[in-house]
Amino acid sequence: MTSTGSAIDTDCMTLTRFVLAQQRKHPEATGDLTQLLNALLTAIKATSAAVRKAGIANLYGIAGQTNVTGDEVKKLDVLANDLFINMLKSSYTTCMLISEENETVIEVETEKQGKYIVSFDPLDGSSNIDCLVSIGSIFSITKKLGEGPPTIKDALQSGRGIVCAGYALYGSATMVVLSAGNGVNGFMLDPSIGEFILTQPDIKLKPSGKAIYSLNEGYAKFWDDTVKAFVDSKKKS
Repeated sequence: MTSTGSAIDTDCMTLTRFVLAQQRKHPEATGDLTQLLNALLTAIKATSAAVRKAGIANLYGIAGQTNVTGDEVKKLDVLANDLFINMLKSSYTTCMLISEENETVIEVETEKQGKYIVSFDPLDGSSNIDCLVSIGSIFSITKKLGEGPPTIKDALQSGRGIVCAGYALYGSATMVVLSAGNGVNGFMLDPSIGEFILTQPDIKLKPSGKAIYSLNEGYAKFWDDTVKAFVDSKKKS
């Protein structure tokens, strides 16, 4: 509490406030990344609302399509994908979008283009919604490498080129975990005010002498040889 006897925190750190504070540390910042993150948060909030009323609103079920990784596309997947694409395009900060639900990249209309490329899975694990397993959205943001129209080279950058990345979890509550390269922070959606509140600042792994290996290897046979070698090395370490 920031005021005695008050039931409401009158000075809470919202995600938007947090990002703006970080932006002030970089005088060269244009505000485009902040604008982009706000668009992403809108898509996440809308997806969270759709997930919670999926059964009631008849949004759950097969949509008669298959996505690029071979999963049957659920109606929620289609809705979440449309939400992410429309919100990101209308932010005027992106030039190319890469979605797990689309076979090819989505090039933003020239008059709406910005300098950022967003790769995302709008609703990962939606086939598990009927057994109450947490589902979520995953995203990473990179910057176009040069002038002119975006190319595949811009899309296939090294992970070192990521400007910002994070994920949202839709469970008993909705949470966003975000990193812009200077630490990892967790934010919980407060439905009473419709804002993500900083609840887990500066998340770090606890120091431990025992390593824990945890990974979904369902698609291991499709991994690149370098990825297989890396995972094998971790199993042996």
